[in-house]
Amino acid sequence: MEALSKMLQATVSGGFLSGFQVGNSSDDTLLFCEANRSQVQTLRALLLCFEAVSGLKVNLDKSELVPVGVVPNIRNLASLLGCRVSSFPMKYLGLPLGATFKSRAIWDGVVEKIEKRLAGWKRVYLSKGGRLTLIKSTLTNLPTYFLSLFPMPAGVVNRIEKLFKAFLWGGLGEEKKVHLVNWKT
Repeated sequence: MEALSKMLQATVSGGFLSGFQVGNSSDDTLLFCEANRSQVQTLRALLLCFEAVSGLKVNLDKSELVPVGVVPNIRNLASLLGCRVSSFPMKYLGLPLGATFKSRAIWDGVVEKIEKRLAGWKRVYLSKGGRLTLIKSTLTNLPTYFLSLFPMPAGVVNRIEKLFKAFLWGGLGEEKKVHLVNWKT
């Protein structure tokens, strides 16, 4: 949204808003400003002006006011802006913001996606080569986006490898089987 970006730049350079940076994504935008009434009123006026100029609607029902640090009047500021209050950790563009850096829990969503894909594929007859191709081409790419920000803990790596092995060798993972080749070769 170039129009919104230009309007924000003019508002910041005019001294009406401070502590402000904006990404140029058309769907999701993070806005930072000081936690006081005049800043929030200015932001609200700017969003209303943007709606009038562009003919687009800012969906404040999907918007969240997230305090950084202690903000005693956060509820008042949120009602002034017309949005809800949220807190860290939260998701933005599919990644958890404010999550513990080495937490295993942030990887649960990725592991669940892998499990869901495998559940669908287990019902289909596939050769070992077909299973291996699906693992290499699809499943190994699922964690890539998360890996751009978070290191994968060894426990999560082991969990994912266990799922891959079980799928490759044709089981559901609960029963023990004889493996013809060492996995780590």
